[in-house]
Amino acid sequence: MESTRARRQRRLWLSWSSGKDSAWSLQVLRGAHEFEVCGLFTTVNRAFERVAMHAVRVELLRAQAAAAGLPLYIVEIPHPCSNREYGAAMRGLIERAEGAGVEAMAFGDLFLADIRAYRERQLERTSIEPVFPLFGSDTPALAREMIAAGLQATVTCVDPKALPASFAGRRFDAEFLRDLPPGVDPCGENGEFHSFATAGPMFAEPIAVRGGEITLRDGFVFADLLPPA
Repeated sequence: MESTRARRQRRLWLSWSSGKDSAWSLQVLRGAHEFEVCGLFTTVNRAFERVAMHAVRVELLRAQAAAAGLPLYIVEIPHPCSNREYGAAMRGLIERAEGAGVEAMAFGDLFLADIRAYRERQLERTSIEPVFPLFGSDTPALAREMIAAGLQATVTCVDPKALPASFAGRRFDAEFLRDLPPGVDPCGENGEFHSFATAGPMFAEPIAVRGGEITLRDGFVFADLLPPA
């Protein structure tokens, strides 16, 4: 008889923004072996069929999920989207997750306590545990760790109040980190920039993209990414 018995992995869905922090969360969760990551979920702007805030095309989002070897659950939200509408959409997702036997949901938040508290409130009085695999990380060290491990990402959205518009469309790499103005978080946790992960150890193969138009919209600079021609 075995003296110890392997602990059963709990079923988990990961919040997937399409960016580097989500991708790295997947890598960390898989390495910890406490959870079985069995799905990704993403909020998508129904009017434009793009990932909310990151503005990534759904086609590329699906390519990421395929490269990660995981099913993708899309939560459609309207544009504009009120807090009430967003909450209703998330409640529908949570009910679906509970019905599928999901026991935990993970989020790639790094240090914003109010965002973490909001997610915890969403899951109160449900059977699902909120998990934050990266929370409390030293973000300069985390950014360097991601890059050193082979994670590749392209910046898809920039807040021009925090960063020059020229940062949109750049690769998230060591040079990018060196060029960041003082006060900008290296992982963009305060909303300074958002990204799309294109390669890394969490993917079976890279996600091929090509650069598209760079536009100013709703106070943000967006760099469109296109699938291969």
